[in-house]
Amino acid sequence: MLQVLVRHKAIEADGIVSFELSALDGVLLPAFTAGAHVDVNTPSGITRQYSLCNPPGERHRYVIGVLKDPLSRGGSQAMHEQVEQGHTLQISEPRNLFPLAVTGKKHLLIAGGIGITPILAMAHALEQQQANFALHYCFRSRARAAFLGQLERAPFAKRVTLYDGSREGSAVLDADALLQNPEHDRHLYVCGPVGFIEHILSAAKAAGWPDDHVHREFFAAAPVEHDADQPFEVELAQSGKIFHIPVDRSVFEVLDEAGIEVESSCEQGICGSCITRVLSGTPDHRDQFMTDAEHAANDQFTPCCSRSKTSRLVLDL
Repeated sequence: MLQVLVRHKAIEADGIVSFELSALDGVLLPAFTAGAHVDVNTPSGITRQYSLCNPPGERHRYVIGVLKDPLSRGGSQAMHEQVEQGHTLQISEPRNLFPLAVTGKKHLLIAGGIGITPILAMAHALEQQQANFALHYCFRSRARAAFLGQLERAPFAKRVTLYDGSREGSAVLDADALLQNPEHDRHLYVCGPVGFIEHILSAAKAAGWPDDHVHREFFAAAPVEHDADQPFEVELAQSGKIFHIPVDRSVFEVLDEAGIEVESSCEQGICGSCITRVLSGTPDHRDQFMTDAEHAANDQFTPCCSRSKTSRLVLDL
């Protein structure tokens, strides 16, 4: 973990603030790549993931944008209300679960709302590489659009198309038209609210985009129906220990209580940090991190949110 100083805090839009973070001793921060995030230990005690949105070449600072989510468990509220310029925070080193494809020659970036944060870093990186890319940014109103001024002043501003949902007669993103005719060397990246991402993914699938050319990052998990949940068991292959998983608890919670260490961060199935190998049994996948093909393989699952279709799962733990 890193101790960082909040060098600057700024209001970026209604309900969105940015934090500029630097090392306490003034040294360079660990390098990061476009699409990376850091885990932030918020004052509420909850750890949350925030994408780095500044140019990846900058190592004297990290910049994150935080949306105050009224439905959150308190992490974003604590960042807004309790963290000020001059305070210190504990964060992880950057991790990238949403990288730019190294094989891509053309890149289509689509952001909705706060989803602009990783997409902005991607645009900076692609501009530095003089790559072929376009960025489409959808927002409810200019007052709620983070980093809008930065996008309009950026050297890549001509590559940016804005969609203001509050303006009558304003252009509306036509995903079906935009995603027609996928090309073998073009990759799609999308980030934003769950419904927004699912709309883009559905249009991409209908247009025939290959799964490995479509990249997405969710900031929140979709609602899951729990009425049909059943208890099951997990067996740890390395020790032979068996644990009962009741209907109201996750595999992660039960194992964590027993002192079994499983890396976890979001606890919602969106970050992939807890992915665990499955040796036997059929998982009931409820994450939004793995692809459909990875789900179909049934050889790994996310113990923070996923359950089991069989009475027992044997895990490589």
